[in-house]
Amino acid sequence: MIRALSLASLVVTALSLGLSFAHVLEAPPRLLDWPPELWREATVFHGQFRLFGLLGGPLDGGAVLVTAALAIALRGRRPAFGYGLTGAALFAGSLVVWFAWVAPANGILATWRPGPIPADFEAVRSRWESGHMAVAGLKLLGFVAVALAVLPGRAASQTGTAD
Repeated sequence: MIRALSLASLVVTALSLGLSFAHVLEAPPRLLDWPPELWREATVFHGQFRLFGLLGGPLDGGAVLVTAALAIALRGRRPAFGYGLTGAALFAGSLVVWFAWVAPANGILATWRPGPIPADFEAVRSRWESGHMAVAGLKLLGFVAVALAVLPGRAASQTGTAD
């Protein structure tokens, strides 16, 4: 059971982190080189991130659930339990940050219409991009914690046998 949860945790958290890391890699040109019109057109009107939303939500929720299940399965096994619990908490925290930081920006973006660039463009774009970067940072730390929880020897029982 622990092996299956370990594999599921690594796969789901890696996929979740991958989507967020892609946002980070895209951010420099989007923030430094793209004119506001291009940013708005690609991000808001032409669905550049449509699949991120369709896949990201289930992956992010799944990452919290599967890492929490892994932590529960590792209870009593030190230090693996602590790493697993930390990973679950960090992935849960990334969702909290997304809802508190990115979702409000998404709500504003949904009101934008073609035409002149909105007066609040810079603030909304900055919030949206920086929020995704913060989420990616938490997910990276969470992935490292999960990896430490499942490394050989970490998930072993106190008697030295692995499941």
